[in-house]
Amino acid sequence: MASGVGSLGVDLDFVCVHAGRAATELTRRDVARALLAVPSGVALVAVPDLRRALLAAGNPLSSPFWESVKRTLGAIESGHATVGDVQRWMESTGTEPLLLTRGFFVWPEEDERGPIAEEMFRRLVAFLEERVAAGEIDPDALALGDEAARETYQDLQEHWLNNPLPDDGRVPGSVVSEEQDEELFAAWDEEEAFALSELRRILAGLPAPDRPVADLRAACSRLREVLADPGYPGNVLRACAGYEGEPLPVDDEELWLTVTAGIAGPISDLPDDDETPETFEDLDGELSHEDAVLAALCAIHHADWLAVVAALARRGPGVLASPERIARFIAESEDIDVRMDDPEDLDAAETLFSSVTPLWACLGIVDKSEVLTPLGRWGLPKALERAWS
Repeated sequence: MASGVGSLGVDLDFVCVHAGRAATELTRRDVARALLAVPSGVALVAVPDLRRALLAAGNPLSSPFWESVKRTLGAIESGHATVGDVQRWMESTGTEPLLLTRGFFVWPEEDERGPIAEEMFRRLVAFLEERVAAGEIDPDALALGDEAARETYQDLQEHWLNNPLPDDGRVPGSVVSEEQDEELFAAWDEEEAFALSELRRILAGLPAPDRPVADLRAACSRLREVLADPGYPGNVLRACAGYEGEPLPVDDEELWLTVTAGIAGPISDLPDDDETPETFEDLDGELSHEDAVLAALCAIHHADWLAVVAALARRGPGVLASPERIARFIAESEDIDVRMDDPEDLDAAETLFSSVTPLWACLGIVDKSEVLTPLGRWGLPKALERAWS
């Protein structure tokens, strides 16, 4: 058993157990990960004896690596190292996958990787170890900050991520991204299902409002005119409802509920218009007003929608539904678990819902003074239920 730092828990045996390898097979990455698994002060004390133990085991690694170890651990101990500094040091071991590639592929955090991401990460580590052994990756040059070595390191990983594996034809970057998407969709569906159950629970305790037939008819007459207009807000409302090119529903209630539900859950993006691109984007690359509105709608959480619609349903017609008041509804809601102690949180909610209330006005949900109407009280909960169903 290695000696010298056993009492601190960091010795060659510790590194071997942490890496799951014999001392002769340990890589720079294995040693770096083990040292980062303990407090930096403990790791610094352990380094000299660990280096001697690896030398005795016939796996001395290299002077540039050990210098980088002392430099990085020292920066961590003094509080001067950033997360990016530590990540870059790990990557300089030659077998640590890049956290962010040139193609903007990002590996999930270690404790958030699914089975496919975990498999592909291990495969990439093994691939990089093969390239180090073949001399295609120079860890010492990486440790010394050689840009050419870094370029080679990046190129090898970019190629590996974006090309089929020889044994099964899967493209690593694609299958990892697909797994992440599936996990994201599953989490989204779970959140939506919970929000829907809470909405139904709240509504079950409230009296059902009468259907305002005349108001609905008048609102849909205006809505059909708005949807026929190629500009804002018709283009945004069509995107929200997924109405592009096909005839609108004849039934007023179906049309109104579909468009209102689309505001809480937009179905599509704005269509591309190659003939008039200046309508939707400016030359500086900033979002157009329409795109900014859709982005805001997509950024509103289920919990925020639930808090707002529940508050409006309880208070009924005549309650102010301005963006400022809506932000306060969210902050004060007992239906959701949210903390908005910071004024910036209120400002953020107000900003998001400032894209909602003008669209609500087009549907007759609020009037010109941003006050909830009988139509809004009747239809908003129904539309939100539809959006989440």
